[in-house]
Amino acid sequence: MAVIHTGGGPDGVGLHVQRLSPPEDRPPTATAVLVHGLLTDSLASWYFTVAPGLAAAGLDVVMYDQRGHGRSERPDSGYRLDAFVTDLERLLDRLEITGPVHLVGNCFGGTVAFGYAMLHPERVAGICVIEAKPATEGWLTEISGIFRRVVAELVAHEAESLAWLSAHRGAHTARLAKSAARLVRTTTLAEDIPASRTVSQEQVRRVRCPVLAVYGADSELAGHEGWLESALPGTRTVVLPGQGHSVLAEAPSHISELLVSWIREPGTGAPAAVPLLEADAS
Repeated sequence: MAVIHTGGGPDGVGLHVQRLSPPEDRPPTATAVLVHGLLTDSLASWYFTVAPGLAAAGLDVVMYDQRGHGRSERPDSGYRLDAFVTDLERLLDRLEITGPVHLVGNCFGGTVAFGYAMLHPERVAGICVIEAKPATEGWLTEISGIFRRVVAELVAHEAESLAWLSAHRGAHTARLAKSAARLVRTTTLAEDIPASRTVSQEQVRRVRCPVLAVYGADSELAGHEGWLESALPGTRTVVLPGQGHSVLAEAPSHISELLVSWIREPGTGAPAAVPLLEADAS
């Protein structure tokens, strides 16, 4: 475990970082940077799902708690999307990771990955997004609605909400929700994210690397793969049947296999064209 300060003046932040290397001191074949989502997420969601498998497959795996989350520093303000993208940029600089990396982003982490790749296409070998999309106007509308519901339903009625979650979803889910409520209550996150800048389809096209997009078939985002493929023709989308928004937690072995295949594929960084609905049925 290490906490690395990004520097950069008053907007710098201390980020909790974990790094896994291939076994037996084997040299890594590539670097994968795993970026988690908002509120109830942290690097733990990678550490206990796909990260060990990626390291075992020969990758240098970098995970970090985004600002305000996990064991990273929690500033009172400064939570627009641009700040998260800058954190990723500065963290890679501090770690002296200069070669192209594979960015893997879950939910909001995928939006951060897209933002970084638009700014630094030469530093990204590929992007895998899980239940995520770029920061379009549609994204902003959706995430603003989510934060309105979090404030109205969780923060405003915290005791009742946590009691219900504990009874119906278990103590672990209630603890995550309590941490999310505290983050919203004590910072400007709920105001800053909806005030983030959006990107146009032309800006999205600045992403030149291969893109793998994974969605749960039962997720609200499952219908967005057509838009992403039209904006980035090199995108390969995979829809996992029977899965919702929490596909990373619910199908980690499948996600790990997809990621290893995608990173290893010569020339494209994408997995072979296997119809996932058929593959799962077998």
